[in-house]
Amino acid sequence: MKPPRARVDRIAGRMRGVTPPKLLACPDCDLLQQVGEVPIGTSARCPRCRSLLRKRAPRALERTLAYTLTAAVLFVVANSFPFLSFEMRGEETQTALMTGIIDLWNQGKEELATVVAFTIVIAPLAQISLLLYLLVPLQMNRLPWYLPHAFRLLRRAQPWSMMEVFMIGILVAIPKLMGMASIIPGLALWAFVGLMLVLSAANATFDPESVWERHARR
Repeated sequence: MKPPRARVDRIAGRMRGVTPPKLLACPDCDLLQQVGEVPIGTSARCPRCRSLLRKRAPRALERTLAYTLTAAVLFVVANSFPFLSFEMRGEETQTALMTGIIDLWNQGKEELATVVAFTIVIAPLAQISLLLYLLVPLQMNRLPWYLPHAFRLLRRAQPWSMMEVFMIGILVAIPKLMGMASIIPGLALWAFVGLMLVLSAANATFDPESVWERHARR
């Protein structure tokens, strides 16, 4: 039995060429179907459950690169300036993003300090670096070295970036600390919030199929 074809919903643009269809299983209903070329500005959906199979937004890689460059700047700011300031009895204490990690390490909680450092510093840094490594050469019509290996590392680093969990912990702790001291948000805190949002936007606009299509054309 011949697999059905995925339904292409046109948003904008016109078909400029036809590529041989490929088999793709729907991530929701597991229907095996043929997916041909998805023009820019259109999306492909499963004909059975209407699940989104692929969406090609205009200039997706360029937008992802812009978000990633913004995330790189915000990452530097978030790790270079005070995160929170505590004022108690006329004395002010400033903390940085790495302060809590260092305190956990000095308290003998090396495993917890390592996990926190990996999820809020190392993994986001790896994700930003790998995105720049992939996108900057592609923007210059070149292919990065070891593209499959870098792409695989990017996919493995993304689930470990847990800045949202860290931010929830900060929001839970702040009301408890406000009864003991005055808390002043620092520049790094706002940069960290911006980094969390911008990096999520980069992940949302990143189109892996466009990367492999450029790789195939080269």
